Amino acid sequence: METLDKFDIAILSELQRDARLTNAELAQRVGLSAAPCWRRVRVLEEEGYITGYRAEINRHKLGLGVLAFVRLDAERNSGDVTQVLEAAIRQIPEIVSCHYISGTGTFELQVVSRDLNTFSQFAREVLINLPHVKDLHTSFSLGEVKAGGALPLTHFNQHKI
Repeated sequence: METLDKFDIAILSELQRDARLTNAELAQRVGLSAAPCWRRVRVLEEEGYITGYRAEINRHKLGLGVLAFVRLDAERNSGDVTQVLEAAIRQIPEIVSCHYISGTGTFELQVVSRDLNTFSQFAREVLINLPHVKDLHTSFSLGEVKAGGALPLTHFNQHKI
């Protein structure tokens, strides 16, 4: 698949809204019959446009009231150091997101925790003791304005596909 057409974009849009749609419901919403819709979804998966399906879970309902943004500075930014640090970060379930960043710092982490005391203990016992960590800088979410992570697809309408 070299380009996405209007049906592919519609499929991606609908699945971002509700990944639990049956193939029949999805086909109806995008204006295809069931078999071609199913084939397109499979191709979108195989080509890596769709990388998985998961439920969005309310962290507050699970007792995870704190969302912290942690800028982590590594001792050095060499390949072997960052690979060891990356592997350690991947193993920690409280770290729900990690990105390399430009500017000050090496990584930006999103960390969930029950409360401030639990986060403080986690930062002192786990985060600062990750391999090759030099420093941590933390900011806390005071409330979510927008979450969910659906990607915009409107730019496909502005350009020929």
